[in-house]
Amino acid sequence: MDDNTSEAGTNPAGATPVGMQGQAGLSENAAAAIAYVTIIPAIIFLVLEPYSKNSFIRFHSFQSIGLGLLAFVVHMILIAIPIFGWILVPFVGLAFLAVWVYTVLQAYKGRWFKLPVIGTFAEAQAVK
Repeated sequence: MDDNTSEAGTNPAGATPVGMQGQAGLSENAAAAIAYVTIIPAIIFLVLEPYSKNSFIRFHSFQSIGLGLLAFVVHMILIAIPIFGWILVPFVGLAFLAVWVYTVLQAYKGRWFKLPVIGTFAEAQAVK
């Protein structure tokens, strides 16, 4: 594998090693996992030094924002569809919850897990 791949556990574009201690005392893995809690920590990590310069934390922050926005949009569409959409809301919600938990765990383990479309966008933003 070359350094430009983004499979689970690898660093794209020569990113810094995962799991190193940040200047603020929060490890990269913990910061990346915390970015998934809500959109607010993700935005904070994109603005604050030294986290804003770390491509691993930036990747997971952008992916968290994308996942949150996608979940919101899908939920709004489903509740606008009478009966059938309302029946699907809890199942789709559980699916998003499962994806969210998986991404939090992958971030905490120090892996570059990419969601299909959102992950590609997040990776492009992280290596800028």
